[in-house]
Amino acid sequence: MPYTRILLKLSGEALGGEKGYGFDPATLDTVASGIADAARTGVQIGIVVGGGNIFRGQDSIIASDRVNADQMGMLATYINALALKGAFERAGLACTALGALGIPGVVESFNAETARKLLSEGQVVVFAGGTGSPYFTTDTAAALRALEIKADALIKATKVNGIYDKDPVGHPDAVFFPELDYDQVLNRNLKVMDLTAISICRDNGLTVRVINIREPGTLMRLLAGETVGSIVTARRDSHD
Repeated sequence: MPYTRILLKLSGEALGGEKGYGFDPATLDTVASGIADAARTGVQIGIVVGGGNIFRGQDSIIASDRVNADQMGMLATYINALALKGAFERAGLACTALGALGIPGVVESFNAETARKLLSEGQVVVFAGGTGSPYFTTDTAAALRALEIKADALIKATKVNGIYDKDPVGHPDAVFFPELDYDQVLNRNLKVMDLTAISICRDNGLTVRVINIREPGTLMRLLAGETVGSIVTARRDSHD
C-alpha cells in the first residue's frame, strides 16, 4: 500500500446518485461499501464531506447573505456525515463523525488528537462542518484536516476520471492530465480545488490525487498502487 492514512474529500452530490441532490440509497451504500473495503486493507481513512446535495449556497435565493448561506451549507454537511456513518455501520465498519462545531448529543467537536486516535484504532472518521467558518469551502477544510490528521495524501473523489482542462462531461475534446505540479495547476487555472486549498497543499507538500468515485473499485486500485486518475505533487524538474 502506498499510503497508510488518507483524507478523502467527498462531495455531497456523490451521495445523490445521478440526480446529484438528496440521497440515493443505493449510491450511498455503494460509496460506503467501497470505502469500507479500502479501510479493511488497513489504510486509515478520514473523510471530509460536502453538502451540495442538500444546499448550495452560491445558487441560493433563500439565504440572506454569504454568511447565512455558508452556515446553511455547513449544517447540510452534518446530515451527510450522519448518513455516511449509518452506511458504514450497515457495512460493518466502525465510524465516528466529528464536527468543526460540535452539536451536543449529535456530533462531537473536532479535535485532531482524537481524530488520529480513532483512525489508528481502525475507525473511519467523517469530518462535518467544513472549517467552521464562512467564506471557506470544504476543499479548504479537506486540506486542513488532511494536515491535521497527518495524512499521506488528500484524495478528491469526483464524477470524472481525473483532472482535465475543462469539464469532460460537456466537452469531448477535454485534455486529461495524469500528472501535474501545483504551479501548473495554478498557472492553468485548473479547477482541481479552490485556490486556498491548493495553496495550503502546495506550501505543505501534500500530494493530491483525483479519482472517479463512481467507478467501482477505483479507490482500492489506487491504494493498491495502480496508476489511477490524476496526481498533483510538488514542482517537477521540467515544465511543459
